[in-house]
Amino acid sequence: MRRLALVVLTLWLIAPMVPLAIWSLTQSWFFPDLLPAQWSLKSWRYVGSAASGVLPSLGLTIALSGAVTALSVALGLPAARALGLYRFRGKAMVELLIFAPTLVPGIAVGMGLHSVFLSLGLTNSFAGVALAHLIPTLPYTILILAGVFANFDTAYEDQARSLGAGRLTVLRHITLPAILPGVITAALFAFLVSWSQYVLTLLIGGGRIVTLPLLLFNFTAAGRNDIAGAIAMIYILPGVLILMITARHLTGRNAAIALGKP
Repeated sequence: MRRLALVVLTLWLIAPMVPLAIWSLTQSWFFPDLLPAQWSLKSWRYVGSAASGVLPSLGLTIALSGAVTALSVALGLPAARALGLYRFRGKAMVELLIFAPTLVPGIAVGMGLHSVFLSLGLTNSFAGVALAHLIPTLPYTILILAGVFANFDTAYEDQARSLGAGRLTVLRHITLPAILPGVITAALFAFLVSWSQYVLTLLIGGGRIVTLPLLLFNFTAAGRNDIAGAIAMIYILPGVLILMITARHLTGRNAAIALGKP
């Protein structure tokens, strides 16, 4: 039953990608033809050329999402630890403020940020777009890590300190290995949320920071389904690779330690 559910889920996720893959291999595909009459690699050759701008855009998107992920995890860890381990007055209000950006439409957040960043000179820049991406990524990062710390057994840290370990030693050898599955999950979400941002990148980047989602939308709006299909296949690749690489880290001994099990 579990295998059947896994197969159904896999097919459900892959099915929308099939038309994109077909479009990337043809230049014309008309209804009601089940498959294109002619196949071609012209769209892939164009995507790989310097004229398309896809490869520079891909590198920029990877760098941007990587930077946002690192910032999100670094900023989210202290907040998540406080929310997950401690009870304090006003905690509910703090949680509401942290998660509020996820309840507001993205275009409203983008317009508000644009006016602020414009006065700070952060528009049309890599740094400005990276900071803007923290708005949607931080809530997810903190939410995931707070859940990890809520089940974290601090007795391991106490035992290490009683044996003379300093704060950095405890952090490096006890805390981080224990919460590693949660950190990987949070980083994965942060990367994918940043990777898929369109509105914030367009508003804050001003069209000068051209990421893959912007390029994909441009070719889609122009009616170039063949090129858009090829770009879309590249666009989904990092997410698939990240899931494959990190899946094995989300179970096992580290997860058990994080839950306080022997």
